[in-house]
Amino acid sequence: MSEGGPSRTAHHGNRHGRSEQARQAVLEAADDLLVERGFAGVTIEGIAARAGVAKQTIYRWWSSKVDVLIEAFVDDMAQYLTPSDEGDLEHRLRTHLSRSARFLTRTAPGAVFRALAGQAQHDPEVAARFRAECLGPQRALDRLPLERAVERGELPPDTDLDFAVDQLVGPLYYRVLVTGHPVPEEFTDALVERFLALSRLPIQ
Repeated sequence: MSEGGPSRTAHHGNRHGRSEQARQAVLEAADDLLVERGFAGVTIEGIAARAGVAKQTIYRWWSSKVDVLIEAFVDDMAQYLTPSDEGDLEHRLRTHLSRSARFLTRTAPGAVFRALAGQAQHDPEVAARFRAECLGPQRALDRLPLERAVERGELPPDTDLDFAVDQLVGPLYYRVLVTGHPVPEEFTDALVERFLALSRLPIQ
């Protein structure tokens, strides 16, 4: 994410819809401010000043800072967490889990995720939107390598994919959101090894 400040060049929408340049500036500004100031410190006024757009422009496109943060996270999630389809299943799972861990613990979008998860604990409206617009699409991405593996015969056809996702990414989110313990590659690799050891196809 950009580390630019209020000196960014001003951007303007147009009467036919959003200016993509302005949209990206707003989303980046929201990410940056959340990392710097936390959820409570992010305001529409602050986002507008950082992005170089008018406050009224933001309100034409989004109704609240939660709307901005969710859209920012969903954009970043699609970019960074779409699983690779290269290599065998073990390689694909190792790559996806280690990339997910880095995304959630070391990036501005990961900070947005943690902030929204925290806000969802005491705001039912945020909780509903967080589950529908962030967790739902993210879970679909987490399922994708497993769905492909079943189609290719790398996993048994009766594999419980939802339970498999819980086995693989559940411990990752527990560390990110609950214990705060680090999530090194050794940890995510061990999750993959344990899952595959328990999920091997029977020898014909």
